Amino acid sequence: MAEAFKVALVGGVGNDGVPDWVRDAIANEGITFVDRNCKSREELAELGGDADVIWVFGDHECLYAENLDVIPRCGAIIRSGSGTDNVPVKAATERGIIVANTPEAISDSVAEHAIGLLFSIMRMVTVQDKNLRRGVWDRFLGWPRWHMRGHTLGLIGFGNIARLVARKLSGFEMNIISSDPFVSPETMAALGVKSVSLDELLTTSDFVSIHSPLLESTYHLIGEGELRMMKQSAILINTARGPLVDEAALIRALQEGWIAAAGLDVFEQEPIPSDNPLLSMDNVVATPHIAGYNDMFYENFWRLSVDTVIDLSRGRWPRSYVNRDVKPRWELT
Repeated sequence: MAEAFKVALVGGVGNDGVPDWVRDAIANEGITFVDRNCKSREELAELGGDADVIWVFGDHECLYAENLDVIPRCGAIIRSGSGTDNVPVKAATERGIIVANTPEAISDSVAEHAIGLLFSIMRMVTVQDKNLRRGVWDRFLGWPRWHMRGHTLGLIGFGNIARLVARKLSGFEMNIISSDPFVSPETMAALGVKSVSLDELLTTSDFVSIHSPLLESTYHLIGEGELRMMKQSAILINTARGPLVDEAALIRALQEGWIAAAGLDVFEQEPIPSDNPLLSMDNVVATPHIAGYNDMFYENFWRLSVDTVIDLSRGRWPRSYVNRDVKPRWELT
């Protein structure tokens, strides 16, 4: 008798544990499921050494490149959510391991948060709110300095989230452009977006929103040179990953007026230190890496992850995976 397909959830399980419906849905497919927050190479080997799929729900303390040898049967890694910067994608690809993710779980909420940050800055909401709470009624202290109609929004990256931003803002009579070397101009044009180079995006956009993955090649994608290319009236939004932006250069840009404002949900160091200059600037709206969360967050994470488990167990390609050049160990349809 063939061994049952096995999935090991090795990291990121919160205090509430795995919902009963998740266990039931996986068991109903005849899949063996085990879970524990593994904290070492030894625990990873013990729990997942004979697993077909290794699953991390978020953070983990064991799934590193040097530990992949202790999970020899693994054909796929699932990282619930969008970012896979904490997963050894390159090493996994070399071993024929698919690295799947579930970006749809957070796409809507991140897109909405990016738009919310932009609106908050444009309408000077946080400045006005702070003044009112101090007993100051003075419109001129928080006078909005931007408008949307006829202005240009530049999207760096054109994946699921950026496409939703474009779709949700399509009624605001803006020009929307995007820079993404992996997406064709035709795909962008179908959504009313013009494909441009990064340099053109930076020099022509009134609002720039970052939606790129964090890779070796995108670390400090936006540095001093890029910030100096932007309009002095420009707003920068980052809901992707903190290290995509050279934070020291951004602080200087905001202090010295290279750009006008920033809306930030992510930072190079998290939690952000309380003495970080960004937190004392009126031209910055900051939130604590919360963009992906809403009332449906956990349900979406679990549901899409379970769907991915089932697809893999049935020999199907997952709906989303990041290492497109992988030569998988399994035959998939």
